[in-house]
Amino acid sequence: MQTFAQQDPTQLSSEDTLHRRDCVLEQMRWARAYTEQLLDSIPSELWYAKPGSIPTNIAWQVGHLAVAQYGLMLFRQRGRMPGDLDLLPGWLRKQFGRGTTPPDAGQGKPSPEELMQRLAAIHEAALKEVAELTVQQLLETTEMPFTAYPNKLGALMFCPIHESIHTGQIGLLRRALGLEPLR
Repeated sequence: MQTFAQQDPTQLSSEDTLHRRDCVLEQMRWARAYTEQLLDSIPSELWYAKPGSIPTNIAWQVGHLAVAQYGLMLFRQRGRMPGDLDLLPGWLRKQFGRGTTPPDAGQGKPSPEELMQRLAAIHEAALKEVAELTVQQLLETTEMPFTAYPNKLGALMFCPIHESIHTGQIGLLRRALGLEPLR
């Protein structure tokens, strides 16, 4: 992955670190509300459609957002915990993780309702757990992807950016599926 400009995390005060954490939580709430507004306007029967030459679909975008939020806001922050396989089962990660191919509709594929339930459960758990992270935890180093800081705070800060990128793809898919714009 390309190297991006980084800021020196040692220049962050404890107050600044916690403020940035809290800003990430608000950004994720806003980004998810916007994502859900778009998703609520898409009929279930269109979730696995790949319009024209667009190589993705709504189902993959939603599954991918769930996997990514788990990865950036939960796993990256505290590792795997008991109960995580209930929250993010292996099949979800294998079908919708980075580098996977968007599935066509078919038997054995999760329904839009199941994907939305997984997305909501991960979101709720992430918001709750991240709100409890300490300065020391947030300043621990981590690998890419992150933004600004090469630490767990930077991984958190990347999550609303990532969400917005995929929400843009959802918006494009809506239009390619013939749906009217919402804004």
